[in-house]
Amino acid sequence: MEDILLLNAIERYLKGKMLPDEKKFFEELRKSKTEIDQMVVEHKLFLSQMENYANNFKLKQSLHHVHARLIEKGEINELQEPLSVKGKVVQLYRKYKRVTAIAASIAGVTALVISALVPYFTPAPINKNDLQQLYHQLNQVQKSDKAQNYKLKEIDSKIPIGSTVTAGGTAFLIDGKGYLVTNAHVLKGSGAVVVSNTGQEFNARICEVDLIKDLAILKIEDKDFTPYKSLPYSIKKSGAELGEELFTLGYPRNEIVYNMGYLSAESGFDGDTSSFQISLNVNPGNSGGPVFNKSGEIVGILSTRQTQAEGVVFATRAKNIFSLLDELKETDTAVQKMKLPSSSAIKSLDRVSQIKQAENYVYQVKAYNQN
Repeated sequence: MEDILLLNAIERYLKGKMLPDEKKFFEELRKSKTEIDQMVVEHKLFLSQMENYANNFKLKQSLHHVHARLIEKGEINELQEPLSVKGKVVQLYRKYKRVTAIAASIAGVTALVISALVPYFTPAPINKNDLQQLYHQLNQVQKSDKAQNYKLKEIDSKIPIGSTVTAGGTAFLIDGKGYLVTNAHVLKGSGAVVVSNTGQEFNARICEVDLIKDLAILKIEDKDFTPYKSLPYSIKKSGAELGEELFTLGYPRNEIVYNMGYLSAESGFDGDTSSFQISLNVNPGNSGGPVFNKSGEIVGILSTRQTQAEGVVFATRAKNIFSLLDELKETDTAVQKMKLPSSSAIKSLDRVSQIKQAENYVYQVKAYNQN
């Protein structure tokens, strides 16, 4: 398996598909390890021979087709070839006999030389630990390149320079105009929020917070945001059944992550009826993420996890979003006509398709304080 991976790296190098830093590292590796350098040389020779063989094969095929067409048109007779043609062939052979012999000799000598040198230069078996170290170092170079690209993207961040990011988590749209729901604890009392999706950041405003239910409503207020006509999922007032399969999408790191589990208890921590328990592996950053059932309906919002037990997390019931929105409507006339999505357009899709449809409406949240 390691040999295959190494050959893959060599082929990427020869075809110019390596990133600049990765290529620089690989070239330094060739200088320090003669066996790696020899493998590169041999693979290049092998690819060249294969290309020559392919070209010769194409030429033979082309000549065969031309010959067949000439026979079909009657311009040559395959069974009774004219003496003049045979005579010309003999004359050509005699004329170029010496050149042909020299070429054949050179080819033979070249083959013998290569056959003699290959055993001499054949690298000793590469130590498995060295290979693993090589792949680890290559991966580190690739990760370094990706990290540098990510830092370049962060330069354009909408978080003001000098600000301190106090917390982070996940949020999801409940309305196409840019209203999102997340956990209250994700905000940590901050008054400034940036949300991001597919590498693009947007400024957001905190509209409503319920510390008891650990919920908050945000509103994207950014000229770069394009509103959606509709959402692919629905928000369900009723809960899930015990043992029902559930899945989540969230941002425990800077890319969206999928997790799957099942409803393990109909109440939350210490018998809390406003939440339920899920058997699921999550990490910090998943807080505020949507909990979907198999029909693509949101039944909850990930909230907390039990640190003493592995894979035990709690989610606030989705019906609490309705009551929080009602509270917001009392003070904000802009949302008085808002209706939460009641039908799921991804109900009949397979899981992969459901994720592809829903992930564009799930956002990473970064709360910050301006210094």
